[in-house]
Amino acid sequence: MRYCIFFGLLFTSILGWGQSLSKYDSTMKIGKSGYRISCINKSLDRNILNIRPIGFKPEVREVSLELKGRVTSAEIDDLNMDGFPDIIIYILDKDARATILSVSSQANERLVPIYFPDITNDMQLSKGYRGKDEFKLVEGILFRKFPVFESDTTIKVPTNKVRQIMYRVEQGERDSWKFKSFKTFDMTIN
Repeated sequence: MRYCIFFGLLFTSILGWGQSLSKYDSTMKIGKSGYRISCINKSLDRNILNIRPIGFKPEVREVSLELKGRVTSAEIDDLNMDGFPDIIIYILDKDARATILSVSSQANERLVPIYFPDITNDMQLSKGYRGKDEFKLVEGILFRKFPVFESDTTIKVPTNKVRQIMYRVEQGERDSWKFKSFKTFDMTIN
């Protein structure tokens, strides 16, 4: 009987430990303002992402969004150069495609989404695209890198080229913000 209880407790603790590894919970700040990002990451089909502003006016509330995928990481920066912190959240979907969700602080009085364009809507940028994106934020510039494939979809191995796209945040319509590509280049890898 003791063995049953021991192995039952061991199994439960291992199961609980494995689930906590997938949870994402991070707090990021610039000065006194920032965000707490949390997501249970239980399933690739449905998760609830919570974005809680820190150091904002009291009337600014936490935002909860349903997403298909898992949060892998997040980065904070002043993307629109207005002196207030913005956040980029990196998400991996069930097809192993990375994407982002980004939020801007409007004078720490409200949160506004930053629109990120779908690469498949741009014929030039998406030529040879099949996912496997990597993103990195460097001094307010978002870098996106992915392997380039042949147009023949039966070929499963990428070419020896990698495409890199650089995005910056620009003013959109009606106090909105959007990422816009401003430089792209293909690199040959050995």
